Formats: sequence, structure tokens, C-alpha cells
Amino acid sequence: MKKKIAILGSTGSIGKSLINIIKKDKKKFDVVLLTANKNYKELYNQSKLLNVKNLIINNQTGYNFIKSKNKEIKIYNNYRSLDKILKKKIDYTMSSITGLDGLEPTLNIIKKTKTIAIANKESIICGWGLIKKNLDKYKTEFIPVDSEHFSIWSLIKYQKKENIKKIYITASGGPFMNLSKNKFAKIKLSDALKHPNWRMGKKITIDSATLMNKVFEVIEAKNIFYLSYKKISILTHPKSYVHAIVKFKNGLCKILAHDPDMKIPIQNTLYTKENKNYNSKPLNLEILNNLNLKNIDKTRFPLVKILTNLPEKSSLYETVLITINDYLVFKFLKKKISFKELIHLIIKNSKLKEFQKFKKIKPKNVNDIYRLRDYVSSKMDSLGI
Repeated sequence: MKKKIAILGSTGSIGKSLINIIKKDKKKFDVVLLTANKNYKELYNQSKLLNVKNLIINNQTGYNFIKSKNKEIKIYNNYRSLDKILKKKIDYTMSSITGLDGLEPTLNIIKKTKTIAIANKESIICGWGLIKKNLDKYKTEFIPVDSEHFSIWSLIKYQKKENIKKIYITASGGPFMNLSKNKFAKIKLSDALKHPNWRMGKKITIDSATLMNKVFEVIEAKNIFYLSYKKISILTHPKSYVHAIVKFKNGLCKILAHDPDMKIPIQNTLYTKENKNYNSKPLNLEILNNLNLKNIDKTRFPLVKILTNLPEKSSLYETVLITINDYLVFKFLKKKISFKELIHLIIKNSKLKEFQKFKKIKPKNVNDIYRLRDYVSSKMDSLGI
């Protein structure tokens, strides 16, 4: 029996990596749904490659293009059609839609799938309480996809959280790990987009350069594994070979390492019950003999200080933080602000008094999150940044 699969955000880097894995083992999988936001040509090519009969595309031009190309494909232009497409629970869903727009589709498809692998960090950060409620209600298994969180999940899945003393996630430090601090004022956009280890989209590459991605990953880890912030730390590790370290109360430490290749955690979310061979490189003893793990230099990466002011309980403030960062990274990508201003403005705006009240408010539904996102964006506009 073929494993039935849906991929939300199939034209992004995670989705394309998953498709490359599936196409090598087509006899085992039946991809029943692919979705995209704008990249309709890539979506259509993927549907032909894997013989997928159901597609969702938000873009009207794309919708019209695919509809005219192939009458056998059922094409939809919103996620409200999930009930029509998926009559029974499928085996596996990858949720890799970029940004907060991925939250609602993720919530809606949980009831339609036995397992969901989530690569959408904004959903986990801002709406974990809503996601967990649906996971429990519909008895759906959850697997995190980010290399750090998949590593932690792999290391502790047979352990009680009470046995965990400390979790460490690693950060490469991005392109500015060793840059002289007096040169930060001269950083160009092209410099910030040169990640030393990973090939990613522009937005996440900038988040890696500022280390805001690690702030978000700590929030994710806190939510997913129900740990306090004091039990999670960040270590810089320039080679990105070790992804997580867990220290247990019994004195043992576990370390998970693999090449900086997202296909490794992606494949292992798909083949959870079999040890599927992956053509990885030999163990890199040179890196293991010089891991160069260090505590974060907060003068170099001041955004990490944001973690000291976050509430332990999930709140709407995480949506504030995500929205401020998204807004300002977009300005930097458009060359409206400098790299130094990007850092300064994220810290300054995250401290605004009118945003602090949201630390005490828990999101009740997805509309609470989306309304706040719109409000914060409007507020940032009014500040004239």
C-alpha cells in the first residue's frame, strides 16, 4: 500500500527537497496534494513529475494557467477546499508554507493526516497552543523538521522532560561570526546573504546573520518540548555539524551530528519506521576534533538578549516579535535600512510599551494572531521606518 502524502508549500526549498526524495522511491508514495503561493509553473511541473491530481495555488494567474493546461487536475485557489480533496486521513503531511500565512492551513490539515511534519517556524512560535490542541483532538503525530528541533526530538523522544537538565542548540554564527565589530556599520546586503554553510531563502539567511533565527528556534524548542527558557541555551558552532546537545540529570550527554544538509532531517521525518539509507559523507573526524563550541557573544549578536524578556507562557507577544522582524528584514532587503539599523530597530520596537501588554494575552484562535500581525504592521508603517 502506497503512503498517501500532502505537501503544503511544495515549491519552497523544503518542499522541493522532499519531492527529490520521493521521486527516487515513487513506488512507495502517492502524493495526493501539492500547494503553492505564486510559483505555479514549478507547481505544475511537480504535479506532472509525481502524477498529482489535486493542487492548491493562491495566485489567480497560476490558477488560470494550470486549469487551462490540464483538465484532469483538480485545481483550487484556497485551503477551504481541503475537505473536498481529502476525504479520509492521509498518512503524512509536510507543512512548509513560509511565514504566518502557513498557520491556518496547518491547523486545518491536522485533522486530515496521521502524521504532520512542520517546517513552518512562525506557526510553531505564534500558534503552538492551537496546533497542540488540534494534534491532541485528532490524534495526529507531530514531527519537527528544522535540523535543531528534529535533532532534539530524536534525542529525547523516549525520555521524560523531567530527566532533561539542559538543551543546547547550535548556531553557525552566519557570515559575521569572525568579522571585526568595527566593520558592522559597513555591512552590505550582499555580505549578509553569504551564509557559509547553508543555501536558504533571503529572509531566513538574514535572520541567520542577525541570529534572530536562533531566538525563534529557542522559542520553538520551549513550545515543542515544554521546557523553560532557562533550560535552553545557544552555542556557536561554525561548521554546523552538531545540531543539538542534550544533557540529562543522570550525567549523560547526547550529541546529534550530521552534515549541513536539510534533506537528512526531511528524509527521516518521512521514513520514521525504517532506517532508510542516505548517501551521506563519511564521518568528519576533522570537524569532530575541533567542534569549536562557544557561548554566544551577545555584544556581537545583541538580538539574543531578547530571550531574557520573553514570557514563559506562550502569548500574543511572539506574534509581535515575528511581525517586527519580518517588517524590518523586508526593509533591509529593499535597502531602506542598514544592517546596523536592522538590529537597533528590532530591539527598539520590541520594547515599545504598547506591545508589552500582549505578553499577558494568550491567542484564542488564529484570527487573534492575524489581526495582531496586521495591527503591528500598521503601527510600524505609522512610525515611518
